[in-house]
Amino acid sequence: MLTQLAIQDYAIVDRLELDLTRGMTAITGETGAGKSILLGALGLCLGERADASSVRHGCERTDLSARFDIQPRPAATEWGCGPRTARRRVPAAPSGDR
Repeated sequence: MLTQLAIQDYAIVDRLELDLTRGMTAITGETGAGKSILLGALGLCLGERADASSVRHGCERTDLSARFDIQPRPAATEWGCGPRTARRRVPAAPSGDR
């Protein structure tokens, strides 16, 4: 279960920390509210290919992290993960965009 998503200098986001609790969480909002930015950041944390142009304009890099509670998933612990694990990505901006 995703428990936290932290985003810094990604797309138009300066800094954001989203803490999630047990139960269902629905991310809703109008067009342009940023739902795709949240999902894009999560995708990068999970291994999607990083596009350096997604670094916020004027910044050197973006810092993305996701924390998960996988305690109820025994198969995940077989991969060598502890009951709580984190993924972090720090893609850099193209050198001409700094």
